[in-house]
Amino acid sequence: MPKEITFKKELVGNFGYPVWDNPTEVMVEAAFAHHKMDFDYVTTEVRSENLKAAFEGLKAMGYKGFNCTIPHKVAIIQYLDGLGESATLMEAVNCVVERDGKYIGENTDGKGFLESLKEVTESTGKNVVIFGAGGAARAVSVELALSGVAHMIIVNRSQDRGKALLNLLRKKTKVSCELVPWLGDYEVPNGTDIVINCTSIGLSPNVVRVPVDVETLKEGMVVCDLIVNPPYTPFLKEADSKGCTTLDGVGMLVNQGKVGIKYWSGVEVDGAVMRKKIEEIYK
Repeated sequence: MPKEITFKKELVGNFGYPVWDNPTEVMVEAAFAHHKMDFDYVTTEVRSENLKAAFEGLKAMGYKGFNCTIPHKVAIIQYLDGLGESATLMEAVNCVVERDGKYIGENTDGKGFLESLKEVTESTGKNVVIFGAGGAARAVSVELALSGVAHMIIVNRSQDRGKALLNLLRKKTKVSCELVPWLGDYEVPNGTDIVINCTSIGLSPNVVRVPVDVETLKEGMVVCDLIVNPPYTPFLKEADSKGCTTLDGVGMLVNQGKVGIKYWSGVEVDGAVMRKKIEEIYK
C-alpha cells in the first residue's frame, strides 16, 4: 500500500481589536512545534462590527476553536451554541471550542491563574485582595470564589464597575466579599494572604507602580501581578523588597494557553516550552 500523504492542519486562532500586541500565537505555536502537532494558530484583527461575519467564516473553514479577546469576550456569546460553567458564571468568554459541530464558550483565564497560583500556595481558606474589576478581575475572582477562599476584597476606582463584580460574586458564588474604593495608596489589611493586581497599571510602555502602601505588604503574603510585559513589574519588585512571595503574569498566560490547547486537541502540552518563548519575547 502506498503511503498516504496529507498536509492537513487543524486551525485555531484569536479574534481581537487591537490584537497585534498579543503574544498568544507565538507561545501556542511553540507548543505545537515542540509536540509536532498538526495545528496552526492564526491571529486575526476583527472589529466589533465584523464579529458575526468573522465567526461565520471561521465555522465555514472548520476551525477547532479560537481565543477571544478585547472587545469580544461578551459580544461573542450571542453567536455561540452554549457555554461552559466558568463562562456562564463570569458572563464572558475567552476560549471557544468546537465539540461535535457546536461551538461552546469557555473561560480559561481564571483556571490559568489558579494553576499558576498552585505553584506557590493553595487558595482554599485564604483572605484575598484584588485590584481591579474588569475582565481579568472577573475571571480570577470567580475562580477563586469557586476554589473556596475565605474572604475577598475588591479594590477599584470605578464604583459602578466594582459593584457589578461584587453583585456577580454574591449572586453566583457563596464567597464572602466586599468592595473598597481605591483612593490613594491602598493599605493592605493585616491578615491578607494573597494580593493580586488585575489592572493594566504597570503595563509597558507606561511602567509605573501600583498605588499601594508598600509598608503594608508583609513577609508571608503572596503578591501576584497579571501584567506580562514586563514580567517583573515595579509592584513585584516592591513586594520582593518586603519579603513577599511573588508571582508574575506569565504563569497565568501559559496555563490558560495549556487549558485551551487541551480543549482543542486533547493534548497536554509542556508549559515550560511556552514560558521560555514568552520570556524570550519580553527579556
